[in-house]
Amino acid sequence: MQTNWAAPDGRREMPAYCLGEFLMIQDLRITVLAENTVHHPNLLAEHGLAFWIEADQRKILFDTGQGMVLKHNAEVLGIDLAAADDLVLSHGHFDHTGGLAINGGFTWQAVLYVHPEAFRTRYIRQADRPVRSIGWAGGPVETLRTRFPCMVETPSATLIADSVWVTGQIPRRNDFEDTGGPFYLDEAGTQPDPLDDDQALYIETRRGLVILVGCGHSGVVNTLNHIAQLTHLDRFHAVIGGLHLLDSSEDRVAKSITALLDYHVQIVAPVHCTGLAATAAMRQAWLQGFYQLSTGANLTIQ
Repeated sequence: MQTNWAAPDGRREMPAYCLGEFLMIQDLRITVLAENTVHHPNLLAEHGLAFWIEADQRKILFDTGQGMVLKHNAEVLGIDLAAADDLVLSHGHFDHTGGLAINGGFTWQAVLYVHPEAFRTRYIRQADRPVRSIGWAGGPVETLRTRFPCMVETPSATLIADSVWVTGQIPRRNDFEDTGGPFYLDEAGTQPDPLDDDQALYIETRRGLVILVGCGHSGVVNTLNHIAQLTHLDRFHAVIGGLHLLDSSEDRVAKSITALLDYHVQIVAPVHCTGLAATAAMRQAWLQGFYQLSTGANLTIQ
């Protein structure tokens, strides 16, 4: 399988399974800049997700939350957002893209990696609530091009740095995972939103592959299976992020946990949209390898 090798310097396409040809990450530090919960003084929480990733010398912002807490939390934690080399969006929902529109008093130097369908108009229709717009709310997409020196579309797996990849679109190949909610492309609710823009980040470290997921609208099992196909690996070291099992059946939660165990995942850190029941089940399954990450928490893999 070939990746969409779309680096700004125009290098040629490379096979996705060439992970071992690159220097694997020696020190990986992941800090939660935005999440639904917070247990650290002077920080703020919101319904959203943003990770600050330090992969050796590379600095990557993975998602941006709603944008209400990103700048504040970064300042409190001593993180310079302007120093980001790369900014990766997991998908186009407002609680992951809102920080793109913040005026931080600086010009983003990061290369923005985003699926071409991420900025579609999208809605959620719930029986007990009014229809809500939940897509990108930062104005015309063209304005982003004035804020970022380079935008790279990632319809398929793309290398963004040595041993750091974004999956691109994730195939949906099982019959028990859906997008996780009543999501639509139109306000009337006649066009279901397939969330084709959902993508994950995977990083090769000395301990093994570390996978970061924004919301997992493709399903965590589909996500792991796709990364296994891309990398030719059958075991992963860590899975971190939102797994969107909030309203899932017990059967889907059980199958998700089984897949994680089948891939010999050593560290599980479910956050954001995973849901209390699924999070509790994972805590029971992993015990020592389970991490509860709230805003301000960090995880180091060496």
